[in-house]
Amino acid sequence: MSWDFTEDAAFLALCDAYKESGESSAMEFLAHGEGAFHFQELAQNAAGEGIDLSDSADLEDFQQEVIDTMQDLCS
Repeated sequence: MSWDFTEDAAFLALCDAYKESGESSAMEFLAHGEGAFHFQELAQNAAGEGIDLSDSADLEDFQQEVIDTMQDLCS
């Protein structure tokens, strides 16, 4: 992926919300309320950057990359 989503405001908000939630699992956090909201916003921003997430496999890959990055940078 050529877009560095870690600098996107939606990702930064996602990380902040994840830290504040106290949730130990990034995957669980994304599956519920605030995490899902911020992830949706990040996915929309990705589309605006030309990243095609219309294929479910591509969306899953993107989600896994976000989860991995959250665990590395936001824990």
